[in-house]
Amino acid sequence: MSSIITISGLAKTYASGFQALKGVDLDIRRSEIFALLGPNGAGKTTLINIVCGLVNATSGSVAVDGHDIVRDYRAARTLIGLVPQELSTDMFETVRATVSFSRGVHGLKPAPAHIEKVLRQLSLWDKKDAKIMTLSGGMKRRVLIAKALAHEPRILFLDEPTAGVDVELRHGMWQVVREMREAGVTVILTTHYIEEAEEMADRIGVISNGEIIVVEEKAELMRKLGKKELLIRLGSTIPAIPEALSTYPLTLADDGRALTFAYDARAERMGVTTLLNNMRDAGLVVTDLETRQSSLEDIFVGLVRQAK
Repeated sequence: MSSIITISGLAKTYASGFQALKGVDLDIRRSEIFALLGPNGAGKTTLINIVCGLVNATSGSVAVDGHDIVRDYRAARTLIGLVPQELSTDMFETVRATVSFSRGVHGLKPAPAHIEKVLRQLSLWDKKDAKIMTLSGGMKRRVLIAKALAHEPRILFLDEPTAGVDVELRHGMWQVVREMREAGVTVILTTHYIEEAEEMADRIGVISNGEIIVVEEKAELMRKLGKKELLIRLGSTIPAIPEALSTYPLTLADDGRALTFAYDARAERMGVTTLLNNMRDAGLVVTDLETRQSSLEDIFVGLVRQAK
């Protein structure tokens, strides 16, 4: 699949001397949902702001659908919609007026039908004549998305799109993002909600201390780095792990009524089968088995720790 954003050697050092980005290389594919994860201060927002033309890079280059963001910034910026973290909009304007104004800022002619389509898609049509100041936090967040979509961009940046949004609205917004992707829009999101990335993203990028430390298909990332834990419930309580099982990564659980066995998700199931056979030989009775796969959050925490 071809790339719609190509980032090469991107670096940013602020006047204070803080190096926010350190030679970032990254390709974003067309019509994918790409989640950029990282702790506070990792460089996520700086990276987005450079691509969107809000911050100047110290060195490196960015091309948006072949347009250099410095030499051909008008063409590049027209392709991009940005939903910032901050709820910044004219609180005394109506929903329809502020979204329509955003289209005009890009030099496009009025398109009432398109504005109606966007507002309906985001469940804002019944609020079209309401002033922004009267809306809930979740609705204001949706207005920001509508403003970003007003000029029909092919790329949408969502910087913490569901911050402060309740669970019900968050799931509704996830569906909207999926529909955008299905319509051909490339979506790049940063999020503190790990489950958001796990639910929606096609690929995951992890940034730490201004450097991209991994970029991978979500499923492949979890396959490569995920761990599985097997909880083995026993028919009776044991005071300690039998010596015959000492070579296995086992720990006592549930006051001696269970054992946990951590193993690589890529490992052959034969390892578990052998363990169970050895447990039987050691006189242990197994009553139940439960498995737990590492979540994306587990993987993310591990990657960031390794990068420190």
